[in-house]
Order: sequence, then C-alpha cells, then structure tokens
Amino acid sequence: MEIRTPRGPAEIPGGLQRTLVQALLVSEGQAIAGDTLIDEMWGESVPENEANALQAHVSRLRRRLKDLEPERPASRLSMHPSGYRLAVASGELDAAHFVALVKQAEVVSATDPGESAALTRAALSMWRGPVFGGHAGGSVCQTAAARYEEYRMRALELFFDAELRAGRHSAILAELHEAHAGNPLREYFCEQLMIALYRSGRQADALDTYRRMWHRLSEELGVEPSPSLRRVEHAILSHHPALSTVGDARSALLETV
Repeated sequence: MEIRTPRGPAEIPGGLQRTLVQALLVSEGQAIAGDTLIDEMWGESVPENEANALQAHVSRLRRRLKDLEPERPASRLSMHPSGYRLAVASGELDAAHFVALVKQAEVVSATDPGESAALTRAALSMWRGPVFGGHAGGSVCQTAAARYEEYRMRALELFFDAELRAGRHSAILAELHEAHAGNPLREYFCEQLMIALYRSGRQADALDTYRRMWHRLSEELGVEPSPSLRRVEHAILSHHPALSTVGDARSALLETV
C-alpha cells in the first residue's frame, strides 16, 4: 500500500492502522460497519472495550490524514449510521482504475484487439506484486485481494488473446509459459499456450502441454479437461485451419463444432 501526496509519498505506520486503511480503501467509498472493522483488525484477539479501541484508531487516522492534507476542509474519514467511510474521488484509487481498465478491455476485445491489448498492458503495468504485499488482514481485505487477483488473471487472458489474434504468438511465449506455470489449474492459459506453441511450429510441445494438464486435473481435482481444452487438442492433432496465425482461434473452433 502506498499513499502519494503533493508533498511526496507517505506511510501509515503500525499494522493495525494499515489494516484499517486497507479495509476502508477496498470498500471504495462505501461505509463499512464498525463491527466489521473490529473483526478485520483484531480477528479473534479482540481487546477489551473494542468500540473505544476502534474509535482511538479512527481518531489517530483522522489526525494523520489531516497532516497529509492540511488544506482539505473536511476529513476524508467520516462516520455514518452504517459505519465508517473513507472518501476517495474518481482516479485516486489505483486498484479501482485497474479494474476499470480491465473492464474496458473486455468490452472492446472482440472488435478491437489492438485497443484491448493496450488497455490490458496499461492495467498490468500497475501491478507490483501480491495485493497488500501478501498481508491482506481479515476477510474484507482477503476477499478484495482475491477479487483484484482475479481481475489480473482476466487481464492476462485478454492480453494473450489480443496478441494471438494479431499473430504475435512467438512474442508472448515466455509470458504464457510463466502464466501457465504460476496457475497450473487455469485451463484458459493452457489453451492459449497450446495455440501459441502450435503456431510457433512446436506441435509436440503443445500436445505435451495438454497431456501434463490432463494428468494434473485428474490427479489434483479428479476431473477431465474441459470441452474447450479438448477441442484445442483435437484441432492441433488434425491441423485444423482455424489454428491460423491470425484471428480468434478459440471462437473459430467453437463455431465449427
């Protein structure tokens, strides 16, 4: 977590204060109940007079925010009947901007692969590692971290799709290998990697990738590959014309079945 101000970057000291800020930020301007914040900050180790303890941290955070923005007329952190709210304007929260870019890329992916690639590339350039540095806190932050991570996965899928449709399969092979290795049960990456390998003249490697995926799914989840993944394997075996160097091979294969 990083806070940027006109005076430069700023930190929120203390683990509990950081957890409080994180929970308020991922709520993206919506109020969050005091009981939820208490559970987020202390979990099962709730202090005595937890309401007073929370209020003390809220007051400390208000003072810190005031120090960071002395010219602001009202505090960003306000109390409402439904809980506490941290005001965040449009464009101020990079996580929200990241999600917006991925959603835009999703909308234009079918009609403008170049724009989709540019949007996802911009979104992925904002990613700096695990959400909250891997220390997500309680259920509120953990749920948000999982949501942001899923958007990152979708951004990668959209980016690889756009590059494959543009015939840049060789250029993304290393990234595809990394994505597949890091997410070995995500079949979409496996499909994309198989197509990229086949288009690069590596049919045997593409089929080996499928066989290893089949064994992994069978041994770890007790399931068979999805119809979509099996369709790509059959297309590679038969040298299906849909596996051309341009266009959306996955959609073309689906339409020919």
